[in-house]
Amino acid sequence: MIDLLVKVAVNAAALLVAANVVPDFVLKFGKDKPEDWLQVGVVALVFALVNSYIKPIVKTLALPIGFLTMGLVAFVINAAMLLGTAELVNQAGSSLNIVFSVGGFPPHWGYNAIGCAVVGSIVISVVATALELVLVPRKLVGL
Repeated sequence: MIDLLVKVAVNAAALLVAANVVPDFVLKFGKDKPEDWLQVGVVALVFALVNSYIKPIVKTLALPIGFLTMGLVAFVINAAMLLGTAELVNQAGSSLNIVFSVGGFPPHWGYNAIGCAVVGSIVISVVATALELVLVPRKLVGL
């Protein structure tokens, strides 16, 4: 349970950094009330669940392509997971007032969405890796 909470917190921080750094990466929420920060937590939870359950299956299925491209297909997989998260949040976000889009997707699909998803996934990966390195002592202590 603690691991899931840490993963959600790391993903929330990484998504906020990507929203501030990457153009056309939109994560809109109100910053005045604590309930508004809960919306970021919902997006981070969906992203954590997608990365925990769907991504390993896709990476396993793409293993032969990964060998041929020397691992470059991982960027495409990460971008696809980010776009999938945007679609899931968009479908559920209408009732939750969450605005999350990657390069205009959803509703617009195109090269801008793919490019923004690749750059956003790189930023998210770098931030998440840095935060995980900071949290390594937590795993050594056994928390």
